[in-house]
Amino acid sequence: MNHWLILPILLPAVLGAVLVIAARHDRLLSRVFAVASCVLLLVLGVVLLVMASDGSIRSYALGDWVAPFGIVLVLDRLSALMLVLTAALGLGVLLYAIGGWDERGKHFHPLFQFQLMGLNGAFLTGDFFNLFVFFEILLIASYGLMVHGGGGLRVKAGVQYVVTNLVGSSLFLIAVGLIYSVTGTLNMADLAIKVPQVPAADQALLQTGAVLLLLVFGVKAALVPLHFWLPGTYANAPGPVAALFAIMTKVGAYSIIRLYVLAFGADAGEAAWIAAPWLLPAGLLTLVLGMSGVFAARSLGQMASFAVIGSMGMLLATVSVFTPQALSAALFYLVHSTFGAAALFLIADLVAERRGVQRDRLALAPRFAQGTLIAGLFFAAAIAVAGMPPLSGFLGKLLVLDAVRAHPQAVWFWALILATSLLAILGFARGGSLVFWKSHALEAPATASRRPAPVLPFVAVGGLLAVLAVLTVAAGPVHAWLEQASAQVFAPAGYIDAVLGAAGGGQ
Repeated sequence: MNHWLILPILLPAVLGAVLVIAARHDRLLSRVFAVASCVLLLVLGVVLLVMASDGSIRSYALGDWVAPFGIVLVLDRLSALMLVLTAALGLGVLLYAIGGWDERGKHFHPLFQFQLMGLNGAFLTGDFFNLFVFFEILLIASYGLMVHGGGGLRVKAGVQYVVTNLVGSSLFLIAVGLIYSVTGTLNMADLAIKVPQVPAADQALLQTGAVLLLLVFGVKAALVPLHFWLPGTYANAPGPVAALFAIMTKVGAYSIIRLYVLAFGADAGEAAWIAAPWLLPAGLLTLVLGMSGVFAARSLGQMASFAVIGSMGMLLATVSVFTPQALSAALFYLVHSTFGAAALFLIADLVAERRGVQRDRLALAPRFAQGTLIAGLFFAAAIAVAGMPPLSGFLGKLLVLDAVRAHPQAVWFWALILATSLLAILGFARGGSLVFWKSHALEAPATASRRPAPVLPFVAVGGLLAVLAVLTVAAGPVHAWLEQASAQVFAPAGYIDAVLGAAGGGQ
């Protein structure tokens, strides 16, 4: 059996427990353990990515219980990509947090590890029930991180976040029950075999369950009209927590890609491509609303939050085309938008920590320490997220525009992507002008702090932006690899054979 596959789940689970039991009163030891865990997760993710790059799909049956009866973990190019993305983002965010944020409340590091465990589990699991379990781990850990440091607005936003996701969890169970009632399985590979065999009399139950699952994943991905929880939650969360949350919406996107290509794709009979008619208009509306929110935002945190919504709209609208070319473009944009949004949240926090009562609001305030450096970081992040050349956002949008040229709704794609890019540019220009340029002329009060700033937060933000620069320079080979990943996703026979053909173990 290939035991490597369980380590991305096992490592943060064990370290989280160790941090709670043995290191909760020792800040330095907690930081050492947490950073070591994230470094190991990144190394492990890269090892698994290299393993997956040979084109084979590997499965791991927990307890040696044969699929579809036991719990199974599956590694292919797509899941390996998401593991590396999670580990790299987690390490960058953690470096920012140990610059001082982790001291503002208890249990930050254990919750951070459990959050990584939930993310990795969601990307590796091969069955619905354990996807639900990992969703719940994510929910519990993310709520604890959300209210880290306290504050009325943060708690209020956290309650809204939890209630919304609990409703989503209830719908998840109902949807899984409906699908299980007509297929008799929760294993994704087995479901791909059973869905085409569902008789016409049971199609209504099957398709209702599939649409309900799409609704649940839409909540996770903040699709319109299910996006309402995100702006307040992310804008009021601690800066490093909001940055980590940049990948949370990608869990919803990953689930949609995995399920609606594997089980409800071309071979699903009457339920084939059931997500496409719903996903396309919802994605385009989400794109418009998100970038309109960037233009109308009242704070840098709100701006970053609406940028996440807009990026999810473009990502899922592209996915809704359901072709390998469109998926490879969407995956490139997914990687870019995750690091870009995380950098924006961290920059907003750097600003908020230095502007006194104005925090990160788009209003005039006296200039602040390291203002020129932070302005430069904001400029780079804004260019990337708005999709301007020369950074990876521009290349991602070009790939998307090229991938949808043959689609019947290509005119809408092109018009809305270009128009919302203009909105984003104007919104970021307005925000940067108010916070950095116009405020630069106002003298700082004599009582302003002159303490040296911690270095790690700037290293973390610079690291995230450096990833975007590397993604730009290496766009050719990265996209070629993503094309292979997309082709693998659209060849479900390999996934099915790896899971159901691996009797009692991994391959």
